[in-house]
Amino acid sequence: MLAAATAAACGCTGANKAPEKPNIIYLMFDDLGYGDLGCYGQEKIETPNIDALAKRGIIFTDMYSAAPLSAPSRCCIMTGQHMGHSQIRHNSEHYTPVDNRGWNGLFADDTLEGQQPMLAGTPTIGKMMQEAGYKTAMVGKWGLGFPSSDSTPNKMGFDYFYGFNCQSLAHSYYPAHLWENDKKIATGNKTVMQGEPLPEGLDPMDPENYKQYGGEFYSPDLMYDKLENFIVENAGGPFFAMWTTTVPHSAVQAPEDEVLYYVNKLGDEEPRTDGGMYLPVRYPHASYAAMVTHIDTQVGKLVAKLKELGIWDNTIFIVTSDNGPAHNGNSPMEYFQSGGPFSCAAGWGKSSLHEGGIRMPFVLAWGDRIKARKSSHIGYFADLMPTFAELAGVEAPANDGISFVPVILGKDKEQQEHEFLYWEFPGAKGWVAVRMGEWKGLLKKARKGNNEMELYNIVSDPRETTNVAAEHPEIVQKMWDAVRDSHTEPVLDIDSFKMNLNYPD
Repeated sequence: MLAAATAAACGCTGANKAPEKPNIIYLMFDDLGYGDLGCYGQEKIETPNIDALAKRGIIFTDMYSAAPLSAPSRCCIMTGQHMGHSQIRHNSEHYTPVDNRGWNGLFADDTLEGQQPMLAGTPTIGKMMQEAGYKTAMVGKWGLGFPSSDSTPNKMGFDYFYGFNCQSLAHSYYPAHLWENDKKIATGNKTVMQGEPLPEGLDPMDPENYKQYGGEFYSPDLMYDKLENFIVENAGGPFFAMWTTTVPHSAVQAPEDEVLYYVNKLGDEEPRTDGGMYLPVRYPHASYAAMVTHIDTQVGKLVAKLKELGIWDNTIFIVTSDNGPAHNGNSPMEYFQSGGPFSCAAGWGKSSLHEGGIRMPFVLAWGDRIKARKSSHIGYFADLMPTFAELAGVEAPANDGISFVPVILGKDKEQQEHEFLYWEFPGAKGWVAVRMGEWKGLLKKARKGNNEMELYNIVSDPRETTNVAAEHPEIVQKMWDAVRDSHTEPVLDIDSFKMNLNYPD
């Protein structure tokens, strides 16, 4: 494991320059599961364009997020630091609901929007790419600051930003406003409160009664247009575009004709009338599927545009997700088996350090330059910073990653491997996880004082069903050694970021 203080000394700062600076498009879904794409085994949701990328690129089988939740996962991508070193280790909102009716306070007063910011002057992947001569953009969801903070996309390395500053306002796909750089832009949609049940007296089976929760302007389309414009304007390159779509995070909403396509394919279903903390929806399964396919269609449009511009062969296109699938009435992950080979029951996906919460789909295509294949290389989001640095021919800031450029270029024998991967997550009573080769150590209820490390052979037991810690005390000890080497107290003095680990004697 490369600690932040030693990353530069370990040769993961991009000393080996790529012969030509490629453009990079990084598409990150929001709460998409390992099994939600056709190229990872999904049979109900159609993703032909992403599958086409996979057929000419690399399908990574063992690529991980840095965290099982939105903000900390994104902070790792920005800084290259895992959760033992990261500034942001949990979702920390400017506004927290005081009841079970969702985020209505935010929708009523959007001056409260935003999340805990990173520290001013933090080295980021965006700044690194700017220094390498790239034009940079983020289109989609930010979630790492609030509009008046020192941690907005423009201040953290992105020449252009369009989308949601606040991840909580992103719970609606028909928002009343989005942000373009530092300006709030009205979309033309009306504000829709969340967490409200379908009004009494309305027929829950009538789709017309759910149109009140939508709008005229679908945010994924508004965002795609801005993304394509940025790429057209910067086709002379090089450019770095982070496409951080909010799909398929709840609430589930998609254009009517695309939802009906899946109703016809999957059949009728029971509506979700209470909405939970999100919105009532007539067809939750069909809407979820339609959302994913909608972005897939946009991937196809973007690939066609890259080819039209003559830059397809020098553009790296990555498709992944920020964390595992959610478990609520709006996100039917068990119906779609969104976890793929990993459990996707409640408590096993998003917000957990089980495989379903952190093992990500990760597809990488680079025109016709690389050999199509599957790779079992073990990596995670901290590796993106040194990898992009090497591709761009610059030195990365100190980070916890290892460049996987050798894997991209088909030089697997030259690839440096992690000694172990480390995660901690202070939510849900506290989790810690370590992956070391075929072994995974897992600690639950860490903030409650538990120090009984579970151990799984993640290769033979990917669903983490059989705890073999008692049979391998020497491996458990190595897991604890890794925890001691990796955990530091958070720089930001926020209680929800702290683990208070109870190390065994």
